[in-house]
Amino acid sequence: MARIGYARVSTIDQDLESQHTKLKAEGCEIVRSEKVSGGSRDGRTELATVLDFLRSGDELVVTRLDRLGRDTRDVLNLIYECEQKGAFVTVLDPHVSTRGEMGHIVLTVLGMVAQMERRFIKERQRDGIEQAKRDGVYKGGQQRLDHTHVVQLHHDGLKPTEIAKAIGCSRMQVYRILEARARQQRDRAESGQSAAGIQKAMSNI
Repeated sequence: MARIGYARVSTIDQDLESQHTKLKAEGCEIVRSEKVSGGSRDGRTELATVLDFLRSGDELVVTRLDRLGRDTRDVLNLIYECEQKGAFVTVLDPHVSTRGEMGHIVLTVLGMVAQMERRFIKERQRDGIEQAKRDGVYKGGQQRLDHTHVVQLHHDGLKPTEIAKAIGCSRMQVYRILEARARQQRDRAESGQSAAGIQKAMSNI
C-alpha cells in the first residue's frame, strides 16, 4: 500500500513547494505535480498518471479538495474512480478521508461549498476588472496608474497578469507597484518596532 501525493497550481506564477512539503510530511512516498488549471481533466497528465498507478489499498493525498478539481461533479467522479480501484482519497485541509462513510458526506459538502466560493470570487474579480477598466485613464499620452487600486485588485484575488490586462499596463509595472507597497509595509513595521524598543528602553531609565 502506497501513499501518493498530488499537487497542483493553476498558473506558472504559483509555487508548488508548500504542497510538496506538506505531502512529504504526511508520508507520501511519491508526489506528482503539475501547473495546469483545474477546470477540467483535459491536459492534467500527472493526475492521469497517478490514477493509472493506483492499486487496491493505495491512498491518494492532496492538500486541499480543490487540488483535485474545481467542479463538484468532477471531484466526485475522480473519487469514484479511486474507489473502483480499491484506493482511498485523503484531504489534509481540512483533514478528511474516504475510508469512512462520514468522509464521503464531508467531501461532498466541501466540494459544493468550494464550488460556490469560486463563483463568488469570480464575480468579485469581474467587478474589479470592470472597475479597473473604468478607472484606467490616460494623462498626457501616458497611463496614470492608481497604485492603491492595483494593490486592492491584488488583495481581491487577481493575479498580476490579470491586473495588467484589466488596466492596460505591463505585468512588470504591477509587480513593481506590489513590491513597493510590500517594502513600505516592512519599513513601517520595522519603524514601529524600533519606536517601541526606544520607548521601552526609556521607561527603564
